[in-house]
Amino acid sequence: MKGSFRLLTEGAPPAAAGGGVMQVVIGADHGGYELKKKIVDYLSSQGHGIIDVGTHTSEAVDYPDYARAVANAIIDLRAERGILICGSGVGACVAADKFPGIRAAVCHDAFSAHQGVEDDDMNVLCLGARVVGPELAKELVRVFLVAVFSAQERHVRRLNKVKEIERELAAG
Repeated sequence: MKGSFRLLTEGAPPAAAGGGVMQVVIGADHGGYELKKKIVDYLSSQGHGIIDVGTHTSEAVDYPDYARAVANAIIDLRAERGILICGSGVGACVAADKFPGIRAAVCHDAFSAHQGVEDDDMNVLCLGARVVGPELAKELVRVFLVAVFSAQERHVRRLNKVKEIERELAAG
C-alpha cells in the first residue's frame, strides 16, 4: 500500500561491530545461485544467523523476486543486513533500491563494501557472480558486515536528504 512503510533506524551499531554476529538475509537469482551457496557456507562458518530466501536451484528465475524478499526481511526487522547476488549485481541492486529504507549498492571492491556502510549506511550488498570470484566475494561480505555507519554530521545530513526523497515519493 502506498505510503505504508516503516523507515529503518539508521546509525545503530550492527551486532557484527566488534566481532559479534549479525542476522543476514541472502538471496540470488539463477546467475548468483552457485556463489550464494558459498556465501551461505561462509556466513555460517562465521556464526552469523542466515535467512536464505532463495533461489535454491539453478533454474532460471527473476531477480526482482529475490530483491523483494531480501528488502522485506530488512524492512520487517528480521535481518540487519542483506546480500543479493545476480549475474552482474546490477539488476538486483536496481530492484532492491526501489524499496523505502533500503540502501543497496553493487560493490566489487573492499573499499566500496565498507565505505558504503560507513558513509551511506548501506544495508544491502549486491554482488555480481559473473564479476567476482568466491574468495573476493567472501572478503566483500566480511568488510560489509563489520562496517558501522559513522554518524558523522555530513553523512547524517546527506542520509536525511535521501530519506526525505523517500517520504516525498511515498506521499505521492
